[in-house]
Amino acid sequence: MSDLSILSRIFGKKKPAEPADEPLVPVPVPALGVLLLRLEKKKGAPLTEAEVLETCDKAVCIVMRLSHKRAMEEKRGYRDINPENAWKEWLVFRTEVNGDET
Repeated sequence: MSDLSILSRIFGKKKPAEPADEPLVPVPVPALGVLLLRLEKKKGAPLTEAEVLETCDKAVCIVMRLSHKRAMEEKRGYRDINPENAWKEWLVFRTEVNGDET
């Protein structure tokens, strides 16, 4: 039995190659929306634009293929906040979650 055969038995079959031209995108972990909701709850008042932008700037990100990011968002049931448009998307996100405009 060859070394490759042994390895494929241990680790499974090789996955098909992903398209080389599919973009890699940064993905905040945890999701920015969840992180901002937690910070706002802890603060006990609405976050300011400066607080939202500072949090986004400091967020830990991983890089993944765009199709994987979309699949992850579909599985969890919501699209996260885009750090490039954080303040506007945060206002919409929190309104949808809280059901109000406060």
